[in-house]
Amino acid sequence: MRYVTLIFYCLYFCWSTSNSQPRKYKIHTIAFYNFENLYDTVNDDFTNDDEWTPTGTQHWTKEKYEQKLKNLARVIAEIGTPENSNAPVLLGCAEVENRAVLEDLIKEPKLQQFDFGIIHFDSPDKRGIDVALLYQKKYFRPTSFSNIPLIIYKKNIPKKEEESEILDDEIEVKKENSNRVFTRDQLLVSGFLENEEMHIIVNHWPSRSGGEKATTLFREAAGKLNRKIIDSLQQINPQAKVMTMGDFNDGPINTSIKIALGAKGKKSEVSAFGVFNPFEELVNKGMGTIAFRDSWNIFDQIIMTESLIKSDFTTFNFWKANIFNRPYIIQSSGQYKGYPLRNTLTEAGFSDHFPVYIYLIKEF
Repeated sequence: MRYVTLIFYCLYFCWSTSNSQPRKYKIHTIAFYNFENLYDTVNDDFTNDDEWTPTGTQHWTKEKYEQKLKNLARVIAEIGTPENSNAPVLLGCAEVENRAVLEDLIKEPKLQQFDFGIIHFDSPDKRGIDVALLYQKKYFRPTSFSNIPLIIYKKNIPKKEEESEILDDEIEVKKENSNRVFTRDQLLVSGFLENEEMHIIVNHWPSRSGGEKATTLFREAAGKLNRKIIDSLQQINPQAKVMTMGDFNDGPINTSIKIALGAKGKKSEVSAFGVFNPFEELVNKGMGTIAFRDSWNIFDQIIMTESLIKSDFTTFNFWKANIFNRPYIIQSSGQYKGYPLRNTLTEAGFSDHFPVYIYLIKEF
């Protein structure tokens, strides 16, 4: 009888395996990329862009600008491959001078096939660098968008500090306006990814110029504003799917991310209305998007609400996250070997940041 029973179970297993169908998923890549000084060559009288002109200190010529566009286009077209052959359907961008440079970028041959749309506002940043969102019109339909200012003020920031870091930008202060720090707005875009409503916040939080400790309150204020935006969306719809992405100038374990925004690094820790940061796991593994004095951190992150980490894939939900760091965007020699391959005085590079991306998947 035992042998008969065993044969029965073997036959049942073979039948059930042969009749089961493999699950199929639709996949979309969502990404963020700090372009690092994507300036045109024209001097703007209203911003501090003088160095990014042919006669400026960067000797920023038409040839360098066009090469920079080609470099960025190659990266954008390849982010998320080979798991997904399509370029990102949503791409948050930072350090863009104006809408015109984005229009030039999406006209690059490697990007034309994706038919990107642009959402951009000029920010009050003194250097004239803004955030923006590129989206594939075939997959995403925006319904509303707005730029939300971060109102913060200078308070006794020392001119120099031992741990001062030279990163990607300088905080600019207009004394005539009560010492307000004019930094980038937070861009909120709502729309439909295919037939599902999504909300995207694109960020470039205040830099660490002047020292990490001296400027941490600025980034904490940015985190609180982010949390306020998410709360307002969840009040309208408790199941609102929100992704906040950007160069936060802080890592996943800094106070601005962990406390002010309230991001958790493990799915099991995320409660209703909470937010999940998949890049905390990556930074704990020693990975990074930006390097300073041979120390790596992940300033570039995509963080999402609890509604996007469900195990039910009948709607789009988070699958996994990664950093795009192909060899061709890495410095291969010299003092900065292993760092992101950025601009030099003689050659246009890519960026001092690696882009980050996540996958959203849905069963069909």
